Amino acid sequence: MLILPELYLIFFSIVFLFISLGKSKQYIIITAKVMSFIALIFTILSGAERGELFFGAYRIDLFSQIFKILIASGLTLVIWMFSEKDGIENDYLSEFFMFLVFSSLGLMMLSSSVELISIIISLEISSYSLYVIVPLRRSQDKTQIEASMKYLFFGAISTGIMLYGIGYLYSITGSTFLSEIIPQFRKIMVEPFGILALILTLTGIFFKLSLFPMHFWAPDIYEGSSNMTTTFIATLPKVAATAILIRFATIATPMHYNFVNALIILSALSMTFGNIVGLTQRDLKRLLAYSGIAHAGYLMMGILTLNIDGIASAIYYTAIYVFMTLACFFVIITISKHGENTTIDDLVGLSKRSPLLAMTLAVSAFSLAGIPPTGGFTGKFFLFTNAFKQGYLAIVIIGAVNAVISIFYYLNLVRMSYSKEATQYDVMKLTSHEKVICYVLIFIIIYMGVLPFGLMSLFKLML
Repeated sequence: MLILPELYLIFFSIVFLFISLGKSKQYIIITAKVMSFIALIFTILSGAERGELFFGAYRIDLFSQIFKILIASGLTLVIWMFSEKDGIENDYLSEFFMFLVFSSLGLMMLSSSVELISIIISLEISSYSLYVIVPLRRSQDKTQIEASMKYLFFGAISTGIMLYGIGYLYSITGSTFLSEIIPQFRKIMVEPFGILALILTLTGIFFKLSLFPMHFWAPDIYEGSSNMTTTFIATLPKVAATAILIRFATIATPMHYNFVNALIILSALSMTFGNIVGLTQRDLKRLLAYSGIAHAGYLMMGILTLNIDGIASAIYYTAIYVFMTLACFFVIITISKHGENTTIDDLVGLSKRSPLLAMTLAVSAFSLAGIPPTGGFTGKFFLFTNAFKQGYLAIVIIGAVNAVISIFYYLNLVRMSYSKEATQYDVMKLTSHEKVICYVLIFIIIYMGVLPFGLMSLFKLML
């Protein structure tokens, strides 16, 4: 039961490996949906388990279990959003699901890894699976090949830099276990060499979060990948990256001003760059890429406080970010007729074509912009107040200004959906399960905005 979710995901991948070897390609999508739902159930059932494996390198605790449930929930929603028109080559559907699930396995392993070698292995399991599925898009202009090569190239560079930092950490502390690094590292945190080692180690995590300056891969990969692949890349890797970033952040204390100042600078640059460039975007996936860069900056505001309340607010914001981003991508997937990229102009008249989709987009856009009573507003409120309590007024002001800037392009999505009407349009009929997904996402976004304190209390218990 300790690693039931991981074992089941391995079984899930093996099932689709054997399906890929056979000639029959029927029922692939329905099989993936059923098995993903079972994965979520198994992850929830094993949530009470606690223990350590592999001589303490792999820890199963409340912290990792909550993140695994969040990853399983996201995987289930992503797979249930899939449709045959998504743009994946039909001949590679089984391989696509196999590597998608295998990447999720790596993310779950990452959330439980408390040893540097285990972290690298988990990170690479997830990353290499994504490198494989990016080029599986059915496209005429072959942009998916360019996206795949860029993702592989930049990912390899970030991993190399991270390994360099890990080598420094090992040379300083003589251990690869975080539990042994923490007490030793606090003594030398004031040294530039110690700061350099930690920043280099965190580079691979910043790459997953698409935090400035490790953001440059995101817009092109989002645009070139299929809608389904982009939905996964934009959400679940950031959950696991947040988990391991928080484990690393526990190395430092609020007294380590150099480390905190580095995080403040990265947070400010990421928020500002993401929101300003996002104002000019017309392609919806590129817009959400720059949105993700900005939200990585917001997330850092909670982590740089280096206390329980601030880090709990960062976990809360990560959770709501997953669901409000999934809601946006679900609208993109649904209105895309043949898996092509969609632009802001494609949203014209959406309220007439499909009122429920327009409502889903509006709720998610309001949440991304931080407008009450959505979860995005509550998450930003927690982040800002905790950073302010720690005395980081400058980054709070920068964050507030950026939140105002972001309102312009988020609300433009709603304006195009409701205030502009298309001269000709076809009414979009949603299937029953598509309607359920819309209602579930809307409910979660509103619920996390109105009743956040139960989840915040749970997240504080994790730390």
